[in-house]
Amino acid sequence: MEKMPRWADVVLIPLISLLLAAFISALVIIAIGEDPIAAVKLMINGALGSTYGWGYTLYYATNFIFTGLAVAVAFHARMFNIGGEGQAMLGGLGVAIACLYIPWPHWTVALLAAIVMSGLLGAAWAAIPAYLQAKRGSHIVITTIMFNFIAAGLLNYVLVNVMRPAGSMDPASAKFPEPTHLPTLHDMLTPLGISFSKAAPANVSLFVALIACVLVWLLIWRMKLGYEIRAQGHSESAAKYAGINPTRIIIISMLISGGLAGAMAINNVMGEAERLVMNATEGAGFIGIAVALMGRNHPFGVVLAAVLFGFLYQGGAELALWTDIPRELIVVIQALVILFTGALDNMVRMPLERIFLALRKERN
Repeated sequence: MEKMPRWADVVLIPLISLLLAAFISALVIIAIGEDPIAAVKLMINGALGSTYGWGYTLYYATNFIFTGLAVAVAFHARMFNIGGEGQAMLGGLGVAIACLYIPWPHWTVALLAAIVMSGLLGAAWAAIPAYLQAKRGSHIVITTIMFNFIAAGLLNYVLVNVMRPAGSMDPASAKFPEPTHLPTLHDMLTPLGISFSKAAPANVSLFVALIACVLVWLLIWRMKLGYEIRAQGHSESAAKYAGINPTRIIIISMLISGGLAGAMAINNVMGEAERLVMNATEGAGFIGIAVALMGRNHPFGVVLAAVLFGFLYQGGAELALWTDIPRELIVVIQALVILFTGALDNMVRMPLERIFLALRKERN
């Protein structure tokens, strides 16, 4: 028998954790001599008060949806993939290869090719840690985080020595051809008579991310493979007894996870920068961990958490621009959200479980 209703686990616990993080954040803002209410108003106005703010919020959220889904899929198989950052870097390399070296007639075809290439390279970068976990017993946390550094070094070498245009000092690829440029939300909404900021980087990748959410939901909760992944995650011994091959599930789960992280590059590399640059991921691979934890590893929860962290990113930029509050404070707020939704989850969960159990006894 469940100790509390499902809705309390999915909605109430993250909400209380978020309120606790907001309360501690307010105390930090007060401690540095600023007004927390004014700071919150500025964040809301900067991130949600205009189509420009919404454009950046949704742009960041798109990145976090991909990386959050990547962490969630692996987590359902009882693996902690913290290599999303490196997998997204290699996904960017796949996007650059697809866009620079193949002439495409239209962005739709280029987008499909970029999704495939980014997913393949992201999956390939996750395949080695997956093999080491499945066959050699190497811990997935250690191998994936080490592969982040290897990916950064590899990308740096490729950009400096292979893709950098002649005469350029910038460690970046050439600009992608015009037919590969993705339409922004401004381009898509203007024909419908809806005004949206032209300067905002949110683009069609947002809808690709939402489609990925639906596909992941179908995979995990409506397909045999998803059942096997969840069975492996709940109990490897029981999964073995049921005839499920743990090696197969570990490798497949990590390939899917790496592919999702790699696909993030269609947003930041193809959709926004329109070229491959160093540090294009901007930490989105690590934010995906917090997004998955807060979203309870469910695609719908991942979307909500991704929008929240997109709000924090854009709102934090506005705070740093218009107040004396340092940009690093947003990192502190993010850390507090991660702390309360992850490490201190039981601090909220256990009292709520006792409350719901007491209410159930009273009704009986």
